Amino acid sequence: MANDLIVRKKYWNKIIPLIGKQLIKVFTGQRRVGKSYMLKQTMSYIEQHIADVNIIFIDKESLKFSAIKNAEDLNRYVAEHTAEGKSNCVFIDEIQDIEHFEVALRSLNNDASYDLYCTGSNAFMLSSELGTYLSGRHIEIEIKALSFSEFIQFHNLHSDTEALKLYMRYGGLPYLKHVELRDELVFDYLKGVYNTILFRDIVKRHDLRNTAFLENLMRFLADNIGHLFSANSISDYLKSQMSRVAVSQVIDYLKHITETFMLHRVGRVDVAGKKIFEIGEKYYFEDVGLRNAFWEYRPDDIAKILENLVYNHLKYNDYDVKMGQLMNNEIDFVCRKNGEYQYIQVTYLLGSQETVEREFGNLEKIRDNYPKMVVSLDEFAGNSRNGVKHIHLLDFLNGEV
Repeated sequence: MANDLIVRKKYWNKIIPLIGKQLIKVFTGQRRVGKSYMLKQTMSYIEQHIADVNIIFIDKESLKFSAIKNAEDLNRYVAEHTAEGKSNCVFIDEIQDIEHFEVALRSLNNDASYDLYCTGSNAFMLSSELGTYLSGRHIEIEIKALSFSEFIQFHNLHSDTEALKLYMRYGGLPYLKHVELRDELVFDYLKGVYNTILFRDIVKRHDLRNTAFLENLMRFLADNIGHLFSANSISDYLKSQMSRVAVSQVIDYLKHITETFMLHRVGRVDVAGKKIFEIGEKYYFEDVGLRNAFWEYRPDDIAKILENLVYNHLKYNDYDVKMGQLMNNEIDFVCRKNGEYQYIQVTYLLGSQETVEREFGNLEKIRDNYPKMVVSLDEFAGNSRNGVKHIHLLDFLNGEV
């Protein structure tokens, strides 16, 4: 494997067993989280470890491949570059830019001489097309922005509070490894990524007219990380700001945003009965640096960013995450994996007895024996109360929850 590639072991351990299997390997995720990076790592590994292999690589972000517009073009290009008598490994970057790509993938996958890999940055397009036409023939691997442990590895940092401050400010897009971590450099790069997602993946793809509303909605979401609201409440807020937008339009725009993986919708569940509520949700950013690039990073935003980082770490560790409701009490995160639960409260600092009672008390009211913890930035973290652990954010992000 090339010396300049850093192995992201979490994903690598999933990919290695799938090489050579007659399944379409689909790397999904927000733009610039490292899907192409994983694709090239896989290419490099195959070239070095498999004999008589023919690599066919298509990068839809390169003008070189602009002629591949639809399934027929894709099928023709692959056929022209196929080597008889060899294993042909096909790698396609940003496949959602090829019209009816699923038709070509299905045809190619029926031929055992092809081993197929692709990346995509649109959740709806990939899930709907692959799910409809390639059910049982593909496996999805969602690539996330760097975890904190990956961030310090990429930037050759020590795991300490200074590194944590950088992570909270700049986020975890892998390309930042090549940028000096200064506001003017990092945020210029991140603003470029943000604008690409906003105007190419949302406005252009869905032919949206009301770009001013889309930008206002993004600012609203950035300012309300971790707040419980609904499309109705967003519409009512905008009306109070002299901007009339129908609830149906709010719902459509939220859907378009989440389809890019830039934000994630978190639903609400009743802790006692595990019933899913239909109304009320929270939104968290895939990468807090991207949020900070277009929404000014402010000291009073620390609590919101802390909560977002906890959510991201839970998702990185493959938890199904919901916001919990226990009578009139809110539980920040109800986390489920392999049939097991844990409950997490997040706060900036336990600076008053009232805060202590709220954060610990809400968890103590849950009548089961699953793990419960409060995550904060208090230096004296590490103790517990009535079985509820108190964990510093740094320790939480360094651990496997």
